[in-house]
Amino acid sequence: MAEEQATQPTAPQMRVLGQYIRDMSFENIVSQKGAAPDVQPDVQVQVNLDAKKRSQDNQYESSIKLNVTSKAKEGDTVLFVLEIDYVGMFHIENVPDEQMHPFLLIECPRMIFPFLRRVVSDITRDGGFPPLNLENIDFVSLYRNEIARRQKENASTETIN
Repeated sequence: MAEEQATQPTAPQMRVLGQYIRDMSFENIVSQKGAAPDVQPDVQVQVNLDAKKRSQDNQYESSIKLNVTSKAKEGDTVLFVLEIDYVGMFHIENVPDEQMHPFLLIECPRMIFPFLRRVVSDITRDGGFPPLNLENIDFVSLYRNEIARRQKENASTETIN
């Protein structure tokens, strides 16, 4: 019986140890110019992900960096700019080394995203705009696109040399 348990793979375990805003900047540009933000906004969101191992065993951090720019649909007037680096600290066990990179850049951001969404909503509301409710982010597609971009970049670098 003990042999059967020993051969069964152990399920991955992840626990969120904490989360915090590492860096944030919100600029209400339209108000600084003395104008009223009574226009239809066009919101652009850029997402960058990062992850690294912490000094403690089995501890990692994963961050979602957003750059949100809201412009008037007509006239290209910038309404506000929000830059935020939101970090989650995780204790992770039983994830094979070859799967750790995608785990840190897909599963970990998926866990902390709802909290980041709430922060963004509160910041935009407190900044004088309707609360911005971010759409769900497809972290799998984001990860695959980044891997494809890096492979293409490496291939073009190799052909130049």
